[in-house]
Amino acid sequence: MKDGNCIFCKIANGEIPSTTLYEDDDFRVILDLGPAARGHALLLPKEHYANLFELDDAVAAKALVVAKTVAEKMKKALGADGFNLVQNNGEAAGQTVFHFHMHLIPRYENDNAGISWKPGETTPEDMAEIKRLVEAQ
Repeated sequence: MKDGNCIFCKIANGEIPSTTLYEDDDFRVILDLGPAARGHALLLPKEHYANLFELDDAVAAKALVVAKTVAEKMKKALGADGFNLVQNNGEAAGQTVFHFHMHLIPRYENDNAGISWKPGETTPEDMAEIKRLVEAQ
């Protein structure tokens, strides 16, 4: 199903022009207009899913395979030193367009892309509680 009001549906289905690096029946990978680093791309499914939790398992599996394939080609072609695959779900996690997408970000030494966090702290008791809560689902 497609959402006629979703900009990523329109881009993924060719209604809005983009620089496409990869396309098949299910996905389109485009260069991001506001890149974190040179070559930053977005993997977009052609069907509308608001986030990871709405994806069919087969689509989710194929998304990772497509991301891996394109990232390997990009890393080699661009001479990247590393690669980030970033996928946000929900506003609190940084999602701003509510159409599932994955960021494919080539990384270069000293690129200052800033995709990191300061490690926090935990306790054995908190880890045990989290484990118990997850296993109860």
